[in-house]
Amino acid sequence: MCGIVGFLDKRGGDRPIGQTLLAMLQALGCRGPDSVGVALFGPPAPFWVMQVKLPEGPDQASAALASLDSLGGISPVLRHEATGAYVRLELDAKQEPTAEDAERSVLDNFPGSEVVSVGHQLEIIKQVGSPTSLERAYTISARLGSHGIGHTRLSTESRVDLSHSQPFWAHGVPDVATAHNGHITNYHKLRRRFEQKGHHFTTENDSEVIGVYLRDRLTAGLAIEDALRSSLDDFDGSFSYLAAWSEGLAYVKDRFGFKPLMLAETDEWVALATEEVALRQALGGQFVATEPAPGTMRVWKVPQLVPLASV
Repeated sequence: MCGIVGFLDKRGGDRPIGQTLLAMLQALGCRGPDSVGVALFGPPAPFWVMQVKLPEGPDQASAALASLDSLGGISPVLRHEATGAYVRLELDAKQEPTAEDAERSVLDNFPGSEVVSVGHQLEIIKQVGSPTSLERAYTISARLGSHGIGHTRLSTESRVDLSHSQPFWAHGVPDVATAHNGHITNYHKLRRRFEQKGHHFTTENDSEVIGVYLRDRLTAGLAIEDALRSSLDDFDGSFSYLAAWSEGLAYVKDRFGFKPLMLAETDEWVALATEEVALRQALGGQFVATEPAPGTMRVWKVPQLVPLASV
């Protein structure tokens, strides 16, 4: 019974995207008391922006931060800032040509750490607890950007910790994040297939397979719209999920329509949430909210912001 939210500002530029996502997540807090998170897309940066989960324990975290100097010999660290469980890194994108290379450099030099997101625009921040606790720790409401997604989690199988929280970054692909409500019932079959192809999983959460799947399809040469559409055939179970990347926002809803999802769109924005109450609490009441049909997906692009694909 998790909750998912997404928002895209059609006016572009730096808008209070964090404030909007936070308001929607607070309205859905009862659906996911275990953990909460957001994936925010700001203006493009000329460097890699990385959110790294520090190793557990103050001594290990201190040792990891101290290793920034040695990391600079491989991947120059332009800036870093530690807040809560994270260190935010800005790495020279010229020396590390891919997101996968940047992630590997950090993991090799930060024993026990975890790379939560990598991109030129994307930053994922998540933790155990409520939306209010996330705001208290990281001041999400002050974050600006063009679009983003969020998640409140009720754990049904896997552990309750930061790693298993959502949204998930599609490891190896910059600026791609997903948030999921439901159950991918063929998760273990898909995971074995992707592991045989060399893909790495960091959790036991079935939702993580969505990002791995998208990475696999994108690597095979599919456009992201086609990758999203193909997941309707390749995923079994009951699911509604959101995907966001530097150029757009999308939803995908299973062919049975078991998991709720509400959509509202105006000339200024598009918003999605598991329940209509989240849309009303964050955006007021002067709009029409509808539930997308089962077995559909839809994409909104930035900056054109016109629905690109609908099935």
